[in-house]
Amino acid sequence: MAVVFRQLFVDFFSTIVFLVVYAATGDIIIATAVAIAGAIGQFIRARMRNEKLDIMTWASLALVVVLGTATLLTKDPRFVLIKPSIGHFAIGAIMLRKNWMLRYSPPMVRDNIPHLATIAGYAWAALMFVLGAGVIATAMTGDIKLWAFYVTVIAIGAKVLAFAIQYVVFRIAITRKLRAEAAQAAN
Repeated sequence: MAVVFRQLFVDFFSTIVFLVVYAATGDIIIATAVAIAGAIGQFIRARMRNEKLDIMTWASLALVVVLGTATLLTKDPRFVLIKPSIGHFAIGAIMLRKNWMLRYSPPMVRDNIPHLATIAGYAWAALMFVLGAGVIATAMTGDIKLWAFYVTVIAIGAKVLAFAIQYVVFRIAITRKLRAEAAQAAN
């Protein structure tokens, strides 16, 4: 689980930096410039450590630089604010691949309820698309406080809630299946 949170932190580093700097200064230009510098610094650090950079890292860097530059040139924060939606849409598209979730599931799930994992995978894709659309909708209002609340509370909260619901559903389904098999074997 720590690996997942570390990867999320890495993927959303520039967004986190943007939010922190904006909260401290109230200045969209400074926050955007620092977020761009942070993304470039993160990239340089990874290259110096010879870390393998995956497609999401490259895409995130490109989006921060392009959308951040558009924000700096136009003084319109909506460019930089839509960046997380692109990540949500990209992840949602990847999650449309059948059985993607089985790769990340424990053997208990793979052995007992692979069909539910497939359904859950599509549900996660739908959630990512809905959250991405929400990011765009809040970004288009131009209200940075509303956007920050959505990105940090609503979007993250929805993912945590979805994970909790999935855990409970999987646990109940596996328990029922194993009990039914035990009862059938006893007969």
